[in-house]
Amino acid sequence: MKFKHSLSLLLAAAALTAAAAPASAADKFRVGYLRVMDDAPAIVAQDGGFYQKAGLDADLVEFKSGTDLIKAIVGGQVNIGVLGFTNAVTWASKGADIKVVGGAQQGYHSLVVRDDSGIKDIADLKGKTLASQSEGSTADVVLKGVVFKQGHLQDGDVNVMGVSPAVSVQALVGKRVDAAFLFEPYDRIAQLVAPVKQIYQIGKTWPFPCMVVITSGDMLAKHKDEVWKALDAQHQAIDLLLQQPDAAAKLISHYFIAEPTLKTLAHGDMPRDQVISEAIRTQVFQPKLTGKDTARMQELADIMQVQGSLKTRDGKPYDVNQILDLSWQKARNL
Repeated sequence: MKFKHSLSLLLAAAALTAAAAPASAADKFRVGYLRVMDDAPAIVAQDGGFYQKAGLDADLVEFKSGTDLIKAIVGGQVNIGVLGFTNAVTWASKGADIKVVGGAQQGYHSLVVRDDSGIKDIADLKGKTLASQSEGSTADVVLKGVVFKQGHLQDGDVNVMGVSPAVSVQALVGKRVDAAFLFEPYDRIAQLVAPVKQIYQIGKTWPFPCMVVITSGDMLAKHKDEVWKALDAQHQAIDLLLQQPDAAAKLISHYFIAEPTLKTLAHGDMPRDQVISEAIRTQVFQPKLTGKDTARMQELADIMQVQGSLKTRDGKPYDVNQILDLSWQKARNL
């Protein structure tokens, strides 16, 4: 019972969200984020004081989904946000005033499988039940458009359950699914609290820019200096994440694990800072988008068109360059 209670507290904290709302002061710089390790640059920039050092009076605004964050960006409720590229390009293709202005994190999504599932590789998922995120999410796009194809799986071969990462971990513990497609810190948490093992990591076979920094074209035109200051702050945050993961973990571990320790199967009570530090070390954070990144973004857009989640009026391939504004990284010689 103690283990289940501890896990419930952990997952409840991870699932907390806040509704988007305009800041009370007009001079507040609002940064939208999701409570996932992919958004660590935004969180560290706030809790590490980097926004303040850059001259911004910033507030973090948490969202439960990328779609909600996009709506807030377009509606002017937040100035910038960190979220999956697939969400950005989907909305941009519908006419939303979206600009991708920087990088944040390279895709880290892994397959973890229960020890008793008999699954040894991707192909073994056929006929099994897998927990992933909702249809159309970045995780869903790469799972069905890349991972399943690598395992020669067809539509319908795998029963995909679209749930939050926290619920995925619960489902693994409760034996309701055979596997899960997770990102950090939920991958690391799952391996600590459930009898599972990781058998695949997409970043090793198909690296892609998962999380990017977005704003609106209007915001960039009217408040370029503030947007660039925020990008400078997140660049410093990324340096801390890469060079001092233990220090970064102390800043953000409470965002993901409610209690000071996590009760694990094999290691007893583990300090939450240690859990998150280990998760940070698996990540590839980078503030810029390279030529290889933009080429992979185009591949993602093409996959989304095949899947039907991205459509153009003339039916032609969507050109991702039309939503990119990389002037900040060029000015900073990144």
